[in-house]
Amino acid sequence: MQYKIVFSDIDGTVLTSSHHVLPSTTLAVKELLQKSIPFVLVSARMPQAIRTVTDEMNVNIPMISYGGALVLDDRQNILYDRKISAADTAAVIKEIKLFWQDSVVINYYAGDGWFVEDTENKAVVREENITRVKARQADFAQLLADGVLPNKLLCMTSPPICEMMEKMLGEMFPQLKIMRSSPILLEIMDKTVSKAEGIKIMLEHFGLKANQSIAFGDNYNDLDMLELAGVGVAMNNAPDDVKKTASAITDDNNHDGIYKFLQKIKLVD
Repeated sequence: MQYKIVFSDIDGTVLTSSHHVLPSTTLAVKELLQKSIPFVLVSARMPQAIRTVTDEMNVNIPMISYGGALVLDDRQNILYDRKISAADTAAVIKEIKLFWQDSVVINYYAGDGWFVEDTENKAVVREENITRVKARQADFAQLLADGVLPNKLLCMTSPPICEMMEKMLGEMFPQLKIMRSSPILLEIMDKTVSKAEGIKIMLEHFGLKANQSIAFGDNYNDLDMLELAGVGVAMNNAPDDVKKTASAITDDNNHDGIYKFLQKIKLVD
C-alpha cells in the first residue's frame, strides 16, 4: 500500500515534553511535502495554537482543530466549521457556574479567538505559556448576544472536580460531547465532533481513502483516528490501552518516534 497522507496529533506526539518540534520531525514533514504527501496536524488546540507549531517547522499545512470541529486547508480556508448552539452554550455555562463557580476556569474558543473572563488567572497564564497564544478577556453572555458561538468550551480544574464534571454534565447534556483530555482539562463540543470525522472531511478534500492514510497519536482522544487510518501508530509514551488499539507502535515523542516510523516504512529517507 502506498500511503498518500499523514495525520498527527500535536501534544505528546509532534511536540516533545518541552513543547517543541524535534528536528527529525521537521525534516520528515518537509520531505513528505516534497513528495506531495500532505502532513495534517490534528488537535484539540485552536488554529492559532497550531500555527505556532507550523511556524516552528516553517511549513504551511492543513489542520484539524478543536478535535475536528474546525477543519482548514493549507491556505486556511474553512472546509468545516461546527459550533455549539447558543442555547446549549448558555445552558452548560450556567450549570458550570452554578455548581463550580470558584473551582473552574471556563475557556471559550470560537474560530481563532480564545476568550476568558479573567486573563490573569494562573491556569490561563499556564495555558498561554504552553500554546504561545494570548487569551482575550470577554463576557460570555455578550459573546452569545453578538452571535459569536464557540467551537469548544474548555474547563480547567482539579482532577476530582474534572471527573465529577464529566459525569454530571455528560448526563445533563447528552447532545454534547463532554470528555476529559487530561486529569485537569474537560472539553465540551457538539456531539458530532471527533478527530475521525475531521479526518474524513480532509480525506474527501484530497480525494483519498482512509486506507491510504497514516495517523500518529498518544492518548485516548486519538483512538478514533488511529482506528480509522490505514495504519494507526501509537507513540511509545501512550497509555497501554492506546497501544493495544493501534496497529503499530513507534518510539516516544522525545526520541524521533514519527521520523523513525516513516523511515521504517520508507516514506522518508
